[in-house]
Amino acid sequence: MLLSGAKRSYLVKVSKGKRFSFNEGIIDSEEIIGRQYGEEVTTHLGVHLRLVHPTLLDIVYRGFTRRTQVIYPKDAALIILRCGVGPGSRVVEAGTGSGCLTALLAHFVRPTGTVYTYEVRREFIDIARENLAAVGLLDYVVIKEKDVREGIEEKEVDAVILDMADPWHVIEHAHRALRCGGTLTCFLPTINQVERVVDEAIAKGFIMVETVELLLRNFKVKRGETRPEVRMIGHTGYIVFARKP
Repeated sequence: MLLSGAKRSYLVKVSKGKRFSFNEGIIDSEEIIGRQYGEEVTTHLGVHLRLVHPTLLDIVYRGFTRRTQVIYPKDAALIILRCGVGPGSRVVEAGTGSGCLTALLAHFVRPTGTVYTYEVRREFIDIARENLAAVGLLDYVVIKEKDVREGIEEKEVDAVILDMADPWHVIEHAHRALRCGGTLTCFLPTINQVERVVDEAIAKGFIMVETVELLLRNFKVKRGETRPEVRMIGHTGYIVFARKP
């Protein structure tokens, strides 16, 4: 990642022969290759850019090829914590989409865990596989070109996470796949979907069924002018959590 000033940054994938163009000017990849993080490079306009190591969040949300809507970091973080995802966890996910949540899950289950992700569209699978390989996480993911509504093949998993339009068709499969105490999570954009999922989860024997919504608001901080920002990340989706007794 190249930092320019206090707020502007650029994520680049460096290889020989590439040329990058920014507001601050042009720089060739040969001027970056071999440099250490923390050093500066200079564009043809004489502007200095500092090299820093990007975080997983930078790469996934700014560097991944995306053909689908993704789960925002604020929601992904809560899902990972509420599901207890960590090293050695076995997690079932559907659908894969562009692989953003898949990558975050894979990052946390490694080195001994596995993410089993179900997706019915081949074009999304190809994109997700490429994205996961780019961050070195493909080894911790099993991608299945299969309709999860037809069943979950894994047993005694720690969590089932469903990001799909009609997850109520998968609730019974999730109950059979989860271990005792395992967590079911459904990410849904509308309250009508939430009602149907909650009813189905309770009917199939899940307990501790809870629905939440997260709102993220940034602040402008400047002496004498500190206030909430005018724009914020409001509704992205409702999250339903439930546990298998």
